[in-house]
Amino acid sequence: MFSADPHSPWQRPTNENTNGLLRQYFPKGTDLSRWSSTDLEAVATAINNRPHKILGWRTPAEVFEEQLRSLQQPGVATTG
Repeated sequence: MFSADPHSPWQRPTNENTNGLLRQYFPKGTDLSRWSSTDLEAVATAINNRPHKILGWRTPAEVFEEQLRSLQQPGVATTG
């Protein structure tokens, strides 16, 4: 198992990216207890539905849906 060294954010890029996205909605030091679960869920939905450059500016949900559709097409040969 890999553990990042303390005070080494470059070893945790996904975590640091997520923190940066969350800071757009909640500045550092924000007391999250004042927000309702509905508010927090809305922020999570907004972040999880952002388009990604690596996905050709599609959202993860769009790519996932494409994959599901391709698996449901009848007559598609598989290799194996």
